[in-house]
Amino acid sequence: MEKDLIYLKKIIEDNGYMFTRQKEYILKTLIKSNIHLSAEEICKDVKKYSIGIATVYRSLKVFSKLNIIKEININGTNYYEMKMFSGKPLHIHFKCVKCNSIIDIDNKFLELDYLKLNSKIEKENNLIVSDADIMLIGLCNKCREDKNAKTN
Repeated sequence: MEKDLIYLKKIIEDNGYMFTRQKEYILKTLIKSNIHLSAEEICKDVKKYSIGIATVYRSLKVFSKLNIIKEININGTNYYEMKMFSGKPLHIHFKCVKCNSIIDIDNKFLELDYLKLNSKIEKENNLIVSDADIMLIGLCNKCREDKNAKTN
């Protein structure tokens, strides 16, 4: 994690921003998380360092602008995940309509199909695609099992 933070510090400072302790703690929270976090959830984690919600939002705005994190809006709430160092540069999100959980769908074949589709879209429409947000919506396995258990 320390090497990642040194690299992120350089990116942040090279773009004219200060790399503060607050930004460091917020980044550590995002790096160690294996789920998508809202600003409020991040704030709960860094509250022990006297970091308020306004600082969290300002830092997230900077990180998003610098493509360090990815912002996902679901039903009016923004969730954040690391874009750099994620180990999964392209993945599809699945949102459960019952429990509101967000699940990453990682599949090498989907990634290859997406890259082909992306290339075709760029060529046919004379575009350059820099990012994509793909959100599938339905019932997660746990909620589906709960629903099936109640009907039996």
